[in-house]
Amino acid sequence: MAATDLSTLVGYCGLYCNACGIRQHKITTAVNNLRRIIAAYGFDKIMPELASWEPSLKYHKEFNQVMDGLVKLFGDCPGCLQDGGDPNCKTRLCVKQKGYRTCAECAETETCEKLAPTRKGYKGFTKALQNIKQNGVKKYAEEMQKRVAKGYSYLEECP
Repeated sequence: MAATDLSTLVGYCGLYCNACGIRQHKITTAVNNLRRIIAAYGFDKIMPELASWEPSLKYHKEFNQVMDGLVKLFGDCPGCLQDGGDPNCKTRLCVKQKGYRTCAECAETETCEKLAPTRKGYKGFTKALQNIKQNGVKKYAEEMQKRVAKGYSYLEECP
């Protein structure tokens, strides 16, 4: 069996897919853990009674639908190069239009407004792009996979 080319897990923006909390199934795990706690204490059976104590609990059916939606929407992402993630991602569209592999190739990376949300959401984003620019996508992916294997997630860098 051939080894996976880890560079295919580097998105157009330069983020490494396996470091993403969504790809790591953190949402699905959180939803399943919450459902397990609710069931273990029987809350799922007595929600109408609990609603008399806490009025917001009358929305338990809608809450379950929201949790189902979260798992459906964020349960499994194949990665951006395999058409996962937001199909209207401005960064993806821009990189593909310019014929680049990642944003690290673009001269406007430091000032690009399309990257502002990613820069704001992940403290190490600018450093990651510099790493790709200096060492290439393949080496960056290998370094990131080592970090992920030790438990790293981008959630550690979220504000």
